[in-house]
Amino acid sequence: MAAGLYSMEKKDFDTTLDLNQLRPYGDTMNDGKVQLSFTLPVPNNDKGVEAAIQLAKKMGFREPAVSFSAALDDNFTYYVVYGATTHSVNYNDIHVQALEIDTMDMHECEKYIKDNIGRDVVIVGASTGTDAHTVGIDAVMNMKGYAGHYGLERYEGIDAYNLGSQVPNEEFIQKAIELKADALLVSQTVTQKDVHIKNLTNLVELLEAEGLRDKVILIAGGARITNELAKELGYDAGFGPGKYADDVATYVLEQIVERRDGKKPEREKKEDK
Repeated sequence: MAAGLYSMEKKDFDTTLDLNQLRPYGDTMNDGKVQLSFTLPVPNNDKGVEAAIQLAKKMGFREPAVSFSAALDDNFTYYVVYGATTHSVNYNDIHVQALEIDTMDMHECEKYIKDNIGRDVVIVGASTGTDAHTVGIDAVMNMKGYAGHYGLERYEGIDAYNLGSQVPNEEFIQKAIELKADALLVSQTVTQKDVHIKNLTNLVELLEAEGLRDKVILIAGGARITNELAKELGYDAGFGPGKYADDVATYVLEQIVERRDGKKPEREKKEDK
């Protein structure tokens, strides 16, 4: 078989790792193996499979094959395509605005508040706009937290207010004023047609109009939120997948102290466990 999922053709390529020409890894260095899934608005038949293969070839796949297809209804089909990309990237030339945090756990955050702030920190969070999802904001705010990381409501020294979902930006800001919030957390799950970009931008504009933008620590979070995107939209930081309440708390607490003193206080070194 010369092509397809089980090609027996001998591959002669350099298996040395070269970060200047970084390719995906399947089972051999530099083989470029990639799995891609997408939906086409066509019936689940042989013609649709061929359409998926041709699209993959135009995306730069070598010897693509449809490893799985399933009808979503009579006129929509979901495909999983497997193949090898012909493209590479220069990893050494990539620069991102990564948010580097030496994360403190809950107890370390509580001690940090006592030692460096000396008052309760007020954090207000919500899924704003038309976003009805609460899983993200609940994971950070609610007492039980997520994946073994307690939420901010459990932290001694933090007054956490979770306003829930579908909170208009205007109402969110008014609540922040009422509670004298130190930090605002905005969770965005719905991203179709970039509705999250419009909503996040609107919040910044409203805060600026109220003269509050520089008086609060403004954080965005969600599955498609990166620190780079958040800062581009006017936020102080962005937290994407794999971040928890302790990451957010550490950032907020250190920002409060840094803004007050102009520098971060030195922390005690963590003991090796």
